[in-house]
Amino acid sequence: MGITEHNDNKSSADGALGFIKRWGLLFVILAVSAYGISQGWHQQITISNLIKNQQLLANYLAEYPVLTPLIYFVVYTLAVALSFPGASLLTIAGGFLFGWFFGGLLTVVAATIGAALLFIAAKTSVGATLKERAGPFLDKMSEGFRKNAFSYLLFLRLTPVFPFWLVNIAPALFHVPLTTYLIATFVGIIPGTFAYAFVGAGLDSVILAQEQANPGCSAAGTCEVEISALITPELIWAFAALGLVALIPPVIQRFRGK
Repeated sequence: MGITEHNDNKSSADGALGFIKRWGLLFVILAVSAYGISQGWHQQITISNLIKNQQLLANYLAEYPVLTPLIYFVVYTLAVALSFPGASLLTIAGGFLFGWFFGGLLTVVAATIGAALLFIAAKTSVGATLKERAGPFLDKMSEGFRKNAFSYLLFLRLTPVFPFWLVNIAPALFHVPLTTYLIATFVGIIPGTFAYAFVGAGLDSVILAQEQANPGCSAAGTCEVEISALITPELIWAFAALGLVALIPPVIQRFRGK
């Protein structure tokens, strides 16, 4: 084999390896997400199904007290990494199964890891391409990240105005350090996550009331759970705290600007 041919083969191998490193993770995420949505996996994540299978889940948790939280943790991490619909209902399920504190804690850590995986995928795969084609919307976000990446990302996490998946990807396009991203994500999603965990922890009383009004509805999956029935005093306090905490970053930014 000649030197030229050897160099050509090496260049081709390096090019293929570079392509895999740049686009491989993103391709896997998109492929799995598309397959899951096409199979209707997200349609199985409903409060009705949670209520219908509550006894089965409770029995499984009692029999496998370590494995069950681990499965939940992995599923939630993948759901976030794949930008899969239904993460909020999974959070409610976590509160329902494990209680508001442990369920909320599990969810916060899993969501942070899942978001980090998506962040890494965007940073290594599509950063330059997306940044060029995103238009003026990302240009506006760029200013916030440039002035104070941590404060701005924390604000985006605390105020759920933008889709979670978009906030996961955007910082990668503006070279936000991974450490900054992880800390702001972890802290910023705590209030909202625990609020949904509170909802899940309060499902027992709602199911009991539905069973009294319509015996057998939980097993049949026909219990009618109104969202208003899930608004407990604890949840109201949780969202009030979320609103107050969300005011902190812009206030700090305003004082710094003076």
